[in-house]
Amino acid sequence: MRYIWYIGIDEVGRGPLAGPITLAAVAAKMPESQVSIFDQSPSLEGIRDSKKLSPARRKVWDRLIRRNFAYAITSVHPKMIDARGISPAAHIAVERCLKKLATTYQLEPDTCVVLLDGGLRAPKAYEGQKTIIKGDERVPLIAAASIVAKVYRDAYMRRLHRRLPAYGFDRHKGYGTAVHQQAIRLCGLSPYHRATFCGRIAHRENPKPRIM
Repeated sequence: MRYIWYIGIDEVGRGPLAGPITLAAVAAKMPESQVSIFDQSPSLEGIRDSKKLSPARRKVWDRLIRRNFAYAITSVHPKMIDARGISPAAHIAVERCLKKLATTYQLEPDTCVVLLDGGLRAPKAYEGQKTIIKGDERVPLIAAASIVAKVYRDAYMRRLHRRLPAYGFDRHKGYGTAVHQQAIRLCGLSPYHRATFCGRIAHRENPKPRIM
């Protein structure tokens, strides 16, 4: 019987003004003949896209996924996003995540079916890849990846808040809320802001945000 690695990939943090874009890959090794792209594992029954879950439910799912599946997580820093653009940064994250999985679990591209959300794509070596519109709503492994990425990035932004409390990262996670935009106007951009995303927001010329 031939076994295949089914890998769901999703990202979070594409739109925020600050913080990284974070991507997760969640993988399951299964008999090739027994798995469709819409039903990867009984242990994911009832899973939903991370955006449709409360923080408490996301944490419950995150623990379950990490216990039962292979996974990898990577983030791309705002400086890279500014230098390359958000879509290239997302593709860099996909490549890094797959390299982590390959190294940790000895995966080979020809034994992988890679299921990606939205506009994401994998390196060409992964011939068995499929980009699925609204994949985080339709494919359990992609939904699992969205949860792992979301929990990881939110925790990072809470830690960042402790260093830069003036911006309120613990509340908005870097997204462009009115409160966040006002903080930028008052304090300027931190090293964790995406300058290319914040060009229209007025701020002081030489601010010095307080780093704890």
